[in-house]
Amino acid sequence: MVHEVVAEVWRGDFLESVHHGSVVALDAEGAVALSVGRPGDVAFPRSSNKPVQALAMLRLGLDLDGELLALSCASHSGEDFHVEGVRRILAGARLGEDALRCTPDLPIGEAALAAHLAAGRGRAPVYMNCSGKHAAMLATCVANGWSTEDYLDVEHPLQRGIAATLEELSGEPVGAVGVDGCGAPLLGISLVGLARAFGRIAGATGGPERRIAEAMSGHPRWVGGTDRDVTLLMGGLPGAVAKDGAEGVYAIGLPNGSAAAVKIADGSARARPVVVVAALRALGVDVTPVEELSTVPVLGHGRAVGAVRPAASLRG
Repeated sequence: MVHEVVAEVWRGDFLESVHHGSVVALDAEGAVALSVGRPGDVAFPRSSNKPVQALAMLRLGLDLDGELLALSCASHSGEDFHVEGVRRILAGARLGEDALRCTPDLPIGEAALAAHLAAGRGRAPVYMNCSGKHAAMLATCVANGWSTEDYLDVEHPLQRGIAATLEELSGEPVGAVGVDGCGAPLLGISLVGLARAFGRIAGATGGPERRIAEAMSGHPRWVGGTDRDVTLLMGGLPGAVAKDGAEGVYAIGLPNGSAAAVKIADGSARARPVVVVAALRALGVDVTPVEELSTVPVLGHGRAVGAVRPAASLRG
C-alpha cells in the first residue's frame, strides 16, 4: 500500500514525527467524500471486522441482543462486567470456558490489568479481549448443531457464513486470508469496503443490522471499556457504530449511512482517533462532543507539551 502523511506529532512548535496511513470517508449515498493514500487496496481490518462477524452470527441463528450482543462485537478491556458477560454467553449455550479457543491472555485495560495482577490471576482465554466474539461463535455453533472443536477452521460453516456476509456488506470479494491474533480467520478487504459495511450497519432501519447498531451504540462500554476512545466516540455521537482494530485500523458508521475507515501504516494506535475525528469533520459531522479525541497529548515530564494532530491532507 502507498500511504500518505495523515498525522503529525508536534513537540512544542517542532514537528518531531509523522504517521503515514490511508483514509476514506463515504457520504450517505456511499460516494467517496474523502480519500487519502490508497484506501482501495486490500488491508486486514483486524478487530474492526467484529460487527460484521456478529451480523453473520445473527443471520445464522445467534440469539443475543443488548449488552451481550455488543460484547460479541468487542475488543473488551477485561473489566469484571466484560468477563462475566462472556460467561453468561457461554452459559446460555451450556458451555464452559474450556470451549473457548481464543489465545490465553491478560486484560488490556490498564485498570483492569492492575486489578487482575493484584488478585494474583494469570492468563486465560476468558480474559482475552476477543473472548466475547469467541463465546458468540460457540453459541452460534450450538444453535446450529455444528462442531465447537474446530469453529476457527476457515472451512467451518460458521466461518464460511462470516466470509459471505463480509463480501455482501463490503461489496467486494475477500482479498486476503490470514490468522488473527485471537486465532480466528482474518479476512482482508479494502478500507472502502470496510467503510461501506459500517455505513450499511449503522444506517439500517431494520433487520439484524439494526440489532447490531442498537447494541453497539447503546452499550459502548461493552464494545471497549471505561475510558477507551471507541467508547467515548460512540458515547458522544448518538447512533454511531465504531470499532477499533489492531495495527492502526478504525472504522465508524453513522445513522445516515455515511462512514469512514482508517489504516495507520506503522500500526500505531495513538493516531487512530485523531484521524477518525478529522474524517468525520470532513463529512460535515459536528464533532464537538468528541473534540477531546481530535488530538492526543504529547507528554514531557508528565505534562502535555505538544500534540498529535491531523495532517494537512485531513484539515481541508
